[in-house]
Amino acid sequence: MLVVVALGGNALLRRGEPMTAGNQRANIVRAASVLAKLVDEGHSIVVTHGNGPQVGLLALQAAATSDGRTFPLDVLGAESAGMIGYVIEQELGNLLKDRLFATLLTQVKVDPQDPAFAHPTKPIGPVYDEATARSLANERGWQIAPDGDKWRRVVPSPKPLAILEASVISFLVERAVIVICTGGGGVPVIARDDGSLCGVEAVIDKDLASALLARQLQADMLLLLTDVDAVYVDYGTATARALRRVSPKELSGQNFPAGSMGPKVAAAIEFTEATGKPAAIGKLDDAVNIVKGERGTWFETSALPAPLEPAER
Repeated sequence: MLVVVALGGNALLRRGEPMTAGNQRANIVRAASVLAKLVDEGHSIVVTHGNGPQVGLLALQAAATSDGRTFPLDVLGAESAGMIGYVIEQELGNLLKDRLFATLLTQVKVDPQDPAFAHPTKPIGPVYDEATARSLANERGWQIAPDGDKWRRVVPSPKPLAILEASVISFLVERAVIVICTGGGGVPVIARDDGSLCGVEAVIDKDLASALLARQLQADMLLLLTDVDAVYVDYGTATARALRRVSPKELSGQNFPAGSMGPKVAAAIEFTEATGKPAAIGKLDDAVNIVKGERGTWFETSALPAPLEPAER
């Protein structure tokens, strides 16, 4: 079975951890061990990953240069995709020594008129307390928004329209190459009037880009991994309940946080409705059992209503 596996930023850098190269590698070692188990189970995988903390750090580092000039977000996104993809490929290769790997920078076409450019929502960079975040926003012209009990910088997140390297990825997958791609949602580009491409200042949501990639590759399943074991209604409250098997229609009217679970649920619904194939959301450590249908939240067009399960304590 071909599974597009999307590693969330929180699966690669746990909340509250200092954003260091050592912590990032330690978390990628953990993620690689889980991905290797999926391969050992006989699945073909294409790996995508987030980059929110990393691209934000690169932006801060760029702003600290002596002349104050910064690289645009599309270039920083490409830099972070290479940085993270390199470590994922290396650690997977250490575990799966008889397999071939390729890490690809992936351009993703977006609409220059996308309304997201006027309404930034995608969190990047480290978290701050509210006072610090507001001070930095005033100083640097940022837009900020809450992220849990903290605050982060937010940037435009236009809808992905096409993965431009999808045919190359498909070519490699057909030859049993494990591909790491669409890092941070891919590098956002637009087409000029003459058909040439150029990057834009934005960050594409990794989950929506992963769903699009899974559709273009005709994958059998979309697996979205994070640090939460399932999708919850009333998450963070005493009445929180985990969803186990749902159809997209069952979630009509439910609201999930735009900066965290919202895009994952939207991506899962989009893939399932477009293909009739399953998507699932759950905890990184549960990946093998999620694919088996034993853990996480499964999205299926024909899913029978299932009772809500109490939150795990």
